[in-house]
Amino acid sequence: MARIAYHDADAEAFAATRHLTDDGLTAWRAAVARHLSPRPGMRLLDLGAGTGTWARAFTTWFPGLDVVAVEPSAAMRARCVFAPLVAGDAGHLPLGDGSVDGAWLSTVVHHVPDLATAARELRRVLRPGAPVLIRSAFAGRHAAITLFDYFPEAVRVLDTYPSIADVEAAFAAAGFATAAVEAVPQVTAPSLRAAAAGLRREAHTPLQLITDAEYAAGVRRLREAARVDTGPVVDALDLLVLR
Repeated sequence: MARIAYHDADAEAFAATRHLTDDGLTAWRAAVARHLSPRPGMRLLDLGAGTGTWARAFTTWFPGLDVVAVEPSAAMRARCVFAPLVAGDAGHLPLGDGSVDGAWLSTVVHHVPDLATAARELRRVLRPGAPVLIRSAFAGRHAAITLFDYFPEAVRVLDTYPSIADVEAAFAAAGFATAAVEAVPQVTAPSLRAAAAGLRREAHTPLQLITDAEYAAGVRRLREAARVDTGPVVDALDLLVLR
């Protein structure tokens, strides 16, 4: 069970607001290329593919890459911009043993109820030496994420997420070792004004799990700051690479 249901309202908000522009994704393209070394014919699992924007980006960036998108939420699948997309979750991957050359998980691990089981399933479907690339906001690592500047109460939600050490421990039991941890910058919005205008509470798990009063206070802080701050919103999420 995910932390939030990802029924229609959540999926609609996610599809409307959580997509980065090509410019915003530049550093992520370089990071994926560096750790995956994509080549034509390589098969990549996009686990928790959501509305399919990462899967679509990968096939655009890396011609010949075969992406298998897996998503548990029917509402997200209904809004997916990528095909093929199949139903499945981290504990039950609809893939054969040793059938993929890498796995990508973007803002997914905090929704996985049993990381140890997920790690074993990934070990089963990955070919030897293939990487797992985990893009996430991890517990204790909120300082480079603008959202938490204006919604500090949401840090307590983030701190219930798995930490990097938690993920490393769960995956170590399945035979994985850490290959890299790096913070990857991204342009999340062209300005705070644009971020405030496009904010949808349903699109952000930490915002759904704070109180209504805390959310309202954060919106006020964000809108006040947007009056004077005109630069782009640049955040950094972590990329944890395991092999």
